[in-house]
Amino acid sequence: MVNAPPSFSSLVDVASHLRDKLDEKKYILLFAYNGTGKTRLSMAFKDIGKDGDARDTLYFNAYTEDLFYWDNDLANDNKRVLKLNLASRFFDGLQALEMENRIAPLLLRYADYNFVIDYELGEVTFYRERDGEGNPIAIKVSRGEENILMWCFFLAVAQLAIDQEEGSPYVWVKYIYIDDPISSLDDNNVISVASHLAQLLQKEQNKIKTVISTHHALFFNVMWNSLNERKNNPLHPYFLNADKGAGVYSLKYTNDTPFFHHVALVAQLNEAASSGNLFTYHFNILRSILEKSASFHGFSNFSACIRQETDDPEGVLHARLINVLSHGNYSLFEPVEMLEENKKYFRKILKDFMENYRFNPELFPEIIMEVVKV
Repeated sequence: MVNAPPSFSSLVDVASHLRDKLDEKKYILLFAYNGTGKTRLSMAFKDIGKDGDARDTLYFNAYTEDLFYWDNDLANDNKRVLKLNLASRFFDGLQALEMENRIAPLLLRYADYNFVIDYELGEVTFYRERDGEGNPIAIKVSRGEENILMWCFFLAVAQLAIDQEEGSPYVWVKYIYIDDPISSLDDNNVISVASHLAQLLQKEQNKIKTVISTHHALFFNVMWNSLNERKNNPLHPYFLNADKGAGVYSLKYTNDTPFFHHVALVAQLNEAASSGNLFTYHFNILRSILEKSASFHGFSNFSACIRQETDDPEGVLHARLINVLSHGNYSLFEPVEMLEENKKYFRKILKDFMENYRFNPELFPEIIMEVVKV
């Protein structure tokens, strides 16, 4: 019988657990789907370390990205700049720290554009060419290129914290928390970002403990392989799950191999089907698993992974059912229990899938592996 993962009644409790785990580990790697609460967890972790003006966590998440915003010069359609929210302490002392010189070599790893920072106005101008007078010709970069600059900005700050240079303003950093730094990046850049981040965190002088959370399987696996030093086992990988119906969170340890998160999700769906606690958002999870399975096996549509019946040879009924019930914001954010008829369809689709694509029964608790009845 497999032990059930520990459960928590709030993200604050999860954050406290992660801090306790960092007393014995140097890194925590966290996989969770969007909508689970990764960003809120990073803020809960940060807030625990606040005491008045004192703090202990340097973080990168969606809030960090919000410190940068575009001024597209709608009046003149000429000077497009990325604005910095100078009210944030994140940008304190930029000019004294010579941030341009620190960011530029990092940016060269990923991008082919240049930039200049106007520290007084709090503006970043992107350019590839200069005019006849040597002034940058401002350009609007893509979302991915913009995110790369934000990421390199953070990396430069993190490097200051890790290096602990004399007079560094980041001596207070005890933890680094990074949440999904690879949005809008292609797979090549995802691998580059993960490998570079691992190199930075593994610097000999680094004494800072780090949490990294992501919904991106490739990023998770590259980070796992890069940080996992079997000699001293500094890494603890988790799968974070939110049961919105019960209002609880769980952390499942993903053992000593890169985590194939779909296995945990299949177990969760089968347990829900067995217990009858099925909500409409479970169709979202089922669709995601079917889509990934179809892609892996070379099919263009998830319906290929739905067992075809003699009275429905194309699997149209079940495919349409999944299409309808896996859409809509209510599925993720306002848990609604399935109708009994839909529960029957859900159980059948899941049962057929698990029979067609055999899973190792040792990975599941015996009670979960019991055949669900339609």
